[in-house]
Amino acid sequence: MKEYLDKLVKKYETKEFIKDDPVRFAHRYKNKNDIEIASFIAALFAFGRREAFINKLDNLFDFMQNEPYNFILNFKGHNEALKDFVYRFVKSEDLFSLLNALNKLYAHDNLSLEELFANGYKKTDMLNYVTKYFYSTLNNTSTQGFCHLFARPEKGGAMKRMNMFLRWMIRKSEVDIGLWNFMKKNELLIPLDVHVGNVSRSLGLLKRNANDFKSVIELTQKLKEFDPNDPVKYDFALFGAGVNKNTNTAPALI
Repeated sequence: MKEYLDKLVKKYETKEFIKDDPVRFAHRYKNKNDIEIASFIAALFAFGRREAFINKLDNLFDFMQNEPYNFILNFKGHNEALKDFVYRFVKSEDLFSLLNALNKLYAHDNLSLEELFANGYKKTDMLNYVTKYFYSTLNNTSTQGFCHLFARPEKGGAMKRMNMFLRWMIRKSEVDIGLWNFMKKNELLIPLDVHVGNVSRSLGLLKRNANDFKSVIELTQKLKEFDPNDPVKYDFALFGAGVNKNTNTAPALI
């Protein structure tokens, strides 16, 4: 099994992978603040059909004149040109709540996303710490769209997109950019969605039926048997196993 998975990692963890994956937005920019803001927004919107959300993100960053950090610093709570923004059940009000929260983080609290996550890491409950920060910035009750962007860890979900974002930021490879260093890559958790869950079960790597946080822990621990120093590299192998079995195109992210 290790030999099979390692071959798939070698095949799929290449620069060619980047163009059809949301990680492309982590490679678009040079400035650290631009990279982490664009990557964070891209990860949050990475659900549904890849083509659909990548096109939506392309349009959004083009609207920001490909200066997401500058756009966030100068965001005033509403933008008339974005009032008709919608992606599935995420609407303009949800986007504005996200942008307002990032403005508060960078312009008012004088923090960065790296510092926010690092502060949560020090408290040993990083994902909960980070999501609580974003909910604390809301003026009103949270909407369905905002709740989807920011899943609550205490509800036991897999936190797929947050773990994917952390993979981008912590690991250093041809695909992942390794921008942050406050935690080690062997502390990362596998980004688990329906696709990865189904492939893992078909390979006998995951026994639980639910795609929840307990399954994330179970699968990550199993993958550590193959590489204790870098278990989430097998995210590429599980992706590849699904592509080899079912289709020649990239699956949707859930």
